[in-house]
Amino acid sequence: MSTRPHISEEDLALYAMQALPHEEERTAQAHLDVCAYCRAALVEAMADVSLVGLSVEQQAPPDGARQRLMARIANTPQERAPGPKPVTVLPVREEPRTEFNWGWLGWVAATAMLAVAAYLGYSNHTLKQQLSEDRGQIARLAAGADRAEALTEALTSPDAKQVTLTETKGPAKPVGHATYLPKRGTLIFVASNLRPVPANKTYELWLIPTNGKAPVPAGLFRPDASGSASIVMPTLPQGVEAKAFGVTIEDAQGSATPTLPIVMAGQ
Repeated sequence: MSTRPHISEEDLALYAMQALPHEEERTAQAHLDVCAYCRAALVEAMADVSLVGLSVEQQAPPDGARQRLMARIANTPQERAPGPKPVTVLPVREEPRTEFNWGWLGWVAATAMLAVAAYLGYSNHTLKQQLSEDRGQIARLAAGADRAEALTEALTSPDAKQVTLTETKGPAKPVGHATYLPKRGTLIFVASNLRPVPANKTYELWLIPTNGKAPVPAGLFRPDASGSASIVMPTLPQGVEAKAFGVTIEDAQGSATPTLPIVMAGQ
């Protein structure tokens, strides 16, 4: 809502009749673009103006007006007219009588109706734009809700596979834990006590399918200062059953196939 003063009722009425000076009309239009209160008031003003022409009734002349007019004519001295001359009487065509002349009221009503139509067109455009923005926001919220549902199901479903990965050689200090739901391809991987890797290297997680096909890359990760790292819901195909998971050390950009040795594994 605009914080500027609202448009006065008089200026709204003049705006509705398109009678404001050009500069004041532009200022009023700019205010109406951001002020819902004044837009609502303008609709009422337009409705009031459009009803002016319909609300005026034709007034009868005051009582006795005709008698006073005839008396004044009778008391006015008249010049004697010359002798009668032959007069040719021509048929007179009567014009249809008009009961009431709308005058400026008809113009006001027409102007008001045009203003109402223009305002409704502007409002329709604004509503369509707002509806488009609302649909985009709803789509984003729906996507977030689907992601939250998939994460919750992967953590709680009895069909989710729980795998703990340990170092293949040496003391089993680094530990990784994978939770995987095959039907949705949802994976959550958490590791701790990881050894640091050079700046040009990274750890890469692999899903090893039960059908004997090539390992599927499941995400890159680097440990933080405490040796912890995680991968949450990487992009994986749905319905791939996992025989095991493994971790390799790859170049910083990752690899399409595992580079031996496998430093962590679990099934």
